[in-house]
Amino acid sequence: MLEIAVIHGPNLNLLGRREPSVYGHQSLQDINASIQKLADSLSLSVRFFQSNAEHELVEFIHSCIDAVDGVIINPAAFTHTSVALRDALLAIDKPFIEVHLSNVAAREPFRTHSYLADKAVATISGLGIEGYLAAVRFWPTYKLQES
Repeated sequence: MLEIAVIHGPNLNLLGRREPSVYGHQSLQDINASIQKLADSLSLSVRFFQSNAEHELVEFIHSCIDAVDGVIINPAAFTHTSVALRDALLAIDKPFIEVHLSNVAAREPFRTHSYLADKAVATISGLGIEGYLAAVRFWPTYKLQES
């Protein structure tokens, strides 16, 4: 069974309450439940993690080195600042997909740069929760392509 890690960065614990016009009305728990339901239907195992602390995200990524086949990450604000997250993802040598609920390219100019995008298998932005679900749907296909 394929196992993927779904990693949520800073402030995503406030989804549903934080700027719903930008991020939607679903809570992080709602998003995780939708991901889990889809993963179950695809026979994928999922481990979830959220933190507001960069070092905790790095430590969790490190813990995935021998435990998962791939990563879905919404690095949130760390997208634009964190070489540490980039280095951690490269260190574990697992394919990853970068996901953003909002269309970061259509927002403030500082949000257009990602330290992860050039190493990601894909970047999905602006589709809300559907971006996460598209990333989940991708893994079985991706693993077949690798075989």
